[in-house]
Amino acid sequence: MRISKKVTIPWHIIFMFTVFLLIFPIIFAVGSSFKTLQDAYNSPLSIFPMNPTLENYKVFFESLPAFKITLNTFIIASVVTIFKVVTSFLAAYAFVYFFFKGKNVLYFFLISTIFLPFTVTMIPNYLIISSLGLGNTIWGVILPQLADAMGIFLLTQALRTIPMSLIEVARLDNMSHGHIMRDIVLPLAKPAVTSTSIWFFITSWNEYVWPMLILKSTENYTLPLALQMYISSEGGTNFTVAMAVSVITMIIPLALYLMFQKYIIGTFASSGIK
Repeated sequence: MRISKKVTIPWHIIFMFTVFLLIFPIIFAVGSSFKTLQDAYNSPLSIFPMNPTLENYKVFFESLPAFKITLNTFIIASVVTIFKVVTSFLAAYAFVYFFFKGKNVLYFFLISTIFLPFTVTMIPNYLIISSLGLGNTIWGVILPQLADAMGIFLLTQALRTIPMSLIEVARLDNMSHGHIMRDIVLPLAKPAVTSTSIWFFITSWNEYVWPMLILKSTENYTLPLALQMYISSEGGTNFTVAMAVSVITMIIPLALYLMFQKYIIGTFASSGIK
């Protein structure tokens, strides 16, 4: 049945308005990062700066060890992503292609941890990290994040779309599970693995609460923690510098998402097929 243009036009207007609401904060942050503090307060809703300046970025790089903070954020996000992808892929492979007693029960309990709020595990993890002497270190931030139930769920759903006959034929040819994972399963699941990796990286890059609990010294901070230095009572409210730090913080995650959005959307869309 053909849908008339009179019906679709209102929906297009609604969608365009929704898109504008979603991208306006990004445009506002970028524009404000080039404003002087006086211009920001005189015209707070103005997108384009009247007197463009790079002073806000200069303040950030001079007042804090910006390169060290950015490197900390990158190391934490990269290490966490690598470990989460590896553990999620191995667990998903086992749940899909291994057959053992209690597999479904174990999978159910594992996936149910997705619904546990962070506050339930926050204090136990903090006590463990403190007892190991990893407080105020980036490894204290990394250690409790080496596995992820949501990643296991997404990759399990992706691996279930691979025909079981391929695996059975490979086993008849006496291929080991290591070779099957490397030569058959991984190439076929590459889009799902890629999108899951990007999702892990973005969530780890933007994480705030757990690093705030562990990291105490400025040189060990991540970018989200550096951002609060300019919007808290501790560092004062320097709105325009905070916007500059926000732009620096979102550049890499936003670029990765734009590059791999097809894979990310496809993975979440296909997670409910089976």
